Parts: sequence; structure tokens; C-alpha cells
Amino acid sequence: MFRQILLAACTLAAASGYASPRAVAPSRSALATTHRATPLMAAADDGFVPDMERRVIMNALLVGATAVPGLWLAGGYAYFFAPPGSAAGGGGVTAHDALGDDVTVEKWLATHPAGDRKLVEGLKGDATYLIVTPDKKIETYALNAVCTHLGCVVPWNAAQQKFICPCHGSQYDSTGKVVRGPAPLSLALAHVNGDSGKVVLSTWTETDFRTGLAPWWK
Repeated sequence: MFRQILLAACTLAAASGYASPRAVAPSRSALATTHRATPLMAAADDGFVPDMERRVIMNALLVGATAVPGLWLAGGYAYFFAPPGSAAGGGGVTAHDALGDDVTVEKWLATHPAGDRKLVEGLKGDATYLIVTPDKKIETYALNAVCTHLGCVVPWNAAQQKFICPCHGSQYDSTGKVVRGPAPLSLALAHVNGDSGKVVLSTWTETDFRTGLAPWWK
């Protein structure tokens, strides 16, 4: 009987211990420790973002790294569409040969016979014919070799003494005047000046001597 009473008392004591506020609820010190703000939370509450200076530096480096190749590509694009050729007096450009060298009157006449029509790089980089006269001089006008139909480069046919387009059969006489379609217009003219020793080309703005009309290429 005494043992039964002792067992019941122990059981009651154990049950009371499990239901004790100390066992169930955390202490005030524990709550204070749990809710104590960490340095990171405090910084966030103050509006400070960690490592902001580092982020600004990295963003600046990223912008710089992308801007340099972008500007380089833009410069190359602009250079591609810029008219080639070295500038000369009066708004002209110096003609260039197939190797990209400046064309000089002396060298050109030394290697090209009378009646010769050969291509150089002219205004706006277009293929342009220099003409050697029968008395061994460079003609005072040059001919743009671009067909006025669809833009093919027109070769000189020495046997027929004509420029004949290989694309659609348009024909031009020895001065570049259109004599057979479908090309609607004559080849564009350019002035030639060799006073400086170099062959300098400039835009022809006067009346077209072949047709008596204002130049269509102005």
C-alpha cells in the first residue's frame, strides 16, 4: 500500500513538471536572445545595402568593357561607308590603282598606250575609266564604270570600240554615251586634273557635253 502511494506521488510530480511554465514557455532571456537584431538586419533597417561600392565599381567596369568594342564597331561601320581616296584641292580625290597607290600622270602614260581605257578607283570609291588620248595625254574627263541600269561594272570592248554591259547588254560609245538599253542614262562623268603630277578626280557639275543636258549624277 505504501508503495502504491509513493508511485502515485511520483507520477503526479512528473506530470506537474511537464506542465510547468518553465518547461513549456521560453524564458525572457531566451526571447531576448531570439529577437535580438543581427548586424545585417540592423544595416538593412538603416537603408544601407552591403557592398554597394563594390557593385558600382563592377557596373562601371561592365559598361566600359562593352562600350569600347561598341565604339570600335561603330567607327569601323562609319569608315566602311565613308568615301575612300585621299582629298585633294577643289574637293577632288586622288585616283588609286589596283594596288591602292596614287595614280601619277607620268607613270600612267608610261604604261598605257594611246586609246587605252583602264580602271582606277575614283570618286566615292567607284570603278572609273581613265582615257589616254591619241596624242598620249590623259583625257580631261573620266567615266564612271557603273552601268546606269542595275549597277554592273561595264567593261571596254576594244574590238567594237564600245562599253558593253555583261549583265543585260546595255551599250555605251567611246565617250560613255548610252547607245543601247536597257540602261536609261549615259555613264557619269568626272573631271580629271593632273597639274600636281597626280591624277585628281572631281565631280562634273557642268552640262553633259554628250547630251547637252544637265548632269543626272549631281
